[in-house]
Amino acid sequence: MRDVVAHAGAPRGSLQHYFPRGKDQLLAEAVDWAGGYAARRVRRGFESLDEPTPGGLFAAMAAQWRDELIERDYDGGCPLVATVADAAAVNEPLREAVSSAFTGWQRPVAEALSQLGVPPDRAASLAVLMISTLEGAVVLARAHQDVGPLDVVVEELRPLLDGAVDKRRRRSA
Repeated sequence: MRDVVAHAGAPRGSLQHYFPRGKDQLLAEAVDWAGGYAARRVRRGFESLDEPTPGGLFAAMAAQWRDELIERDYDGGCPLVATVADAAAVNEPLREAVSSAFTGWQRPVAEALSQLGVPPDRAASLAVLMISTLEGAVVLARAHQDVGPLDVVVEELRPLLDGAVDKRRRRSA
């Protein structure tokens, strides 16, 4: 908390004013923001797709992480994963905040997949697969200091994702 106050250049009392439940509230709000940020990135990526396919969407999501990891010299990652790894097992409110943030990220992925012609039930499960795979690839990329895992998951998932499109639904959408 002292680091947050110092970074913000704010008096310590203001932190207690804005975060009366302390560190847990600050972390929960940061997690909520991170989930919203991820959702906004999906929506922006979807709107700017050069290749409007489920595989193209996943490639765009991976490219955002690829660029960020390279730009930050692999110093960074998903704050949702970090929170789960560090605190969620022993802190129920934080676990709930992370769960909600992941749900808020999965929703726009599933919506985009549906708009691309994937049946809604399949879109929801593929959104889980895409985010889980992406998160694992980010962890591996950081560990190896190499974006190769992101490239691999895009290449391997593309046929599965694109094969989920219901051609009849796509034409009528």
